[in-house]
Amino acid sequence: MSRADTATDTATDTAAGAAADTGRAGAGTARPVAPPAAPAPGLGAGAGPGSGAALGLFRSELTLTFRRWRSLALLGILAVLPIVVGIAVKIETSDGGSVGGGGGEGPAFISQVTNNGLFLVFTSLAATLPFFLPMAVGVIAGDAIAGEAASGTLRYLLVAPAGRTRLLLAKFTTVLVFCLAATLVVAASALATGALLFPTGEVTLLSGTSVPFSEGLLRALAIAATVAASLVGLAALGLFVSTLTNSGIAAMATTVGLVITVQIVDTIPQLDVVHPYLFPHYWLSFSDLLRDPVYWDHLTKNFGLQALYTALFGSAAWARFTTRDVTA
Repeated sequence: MSRADTATDTATDTAAGAAADTGRAGAGTARPVAPPAAPAPGLGAGAGPGSGAALGLFRSELTLTFRRWRSLALLGILAVLPIVVGIAVKIETSDGGSVGGGGGEGPAFISQVTNNGLFLVFTSLAATLPFFLPMAVGVIAGDAIAGEAASGTLRYLLVAPAGRTRLLLAKFTTVLVFCLAATLVVAASALATGALLFPTGEVTLLSGTSVPFSEGLLRALAIAATVAASLVGLAALGLFVSTLTNSGIAAMATTVGLVITVQIVDTIPQLDVVHPYLFPHYWLSFSDLLRDPVYWDHLTKNFGLQALYTALFGSAAWARFTTRDVTA
């Protein structure tokens, strides 16, 4: 199709894109598609509206993502998991017995839940971080671009009008918001369940220092934010995978599969030389926020590693998407 033909057919494409978006968003969810401000010079040429349109595109992506049944189902599963853990601990300790072990890292937080319900937040985040949270983020990130291509709406998003860089940024930002939302859902559900089933009060940190419950809540919020930040590298990786295929299912499965594979590699002692460079290696470093003073060594390494993966795979996603021949 020539540039002249593209400009002539822009209005037709825009109307068709609006109809396609109605099906893409699901029953009762239609994405408003604004008419182009000027004849489009070609698919994804990048010329288009300014920050106002970019913000509108982000709002549209955010609304669409959080209104999909798949996203709501994932958040619902994440909300139920802390309840299951809390009830299991309550049943197991109802006769005065104990649960879990010591050590203070990862799932070992479970040994402290009966003393203070706030520890159910830390336990739930540690229990969901190895698989459930990454799986949810991998599904959303993997479907970001590939899902549009599979449903035939990617071309219309670029024509009416978005530009490839702007669309990619909107998709990535939406995935990051989902990372935070998913983490907060786990934390909020665990906090409510812990407060209902177990006593609350002063929080004894892993270093033995006792702090008021209000400070414990602040540390819990900081831990939730840290867990969300730990998933940023995975979000960039999933977005890159999503630009490589026109199949949303394939992109989601590949992203989740990579998470599982990398975590298996992270447990093999013979490969310990590469462990510090794997994005999940420092995920449980959030436990250092429960020390006084806070141990920043592993936390800093975790943030730096996530930034590195974001820069690497974010750049790769941009390079792939901006040069990709979009036909769907």
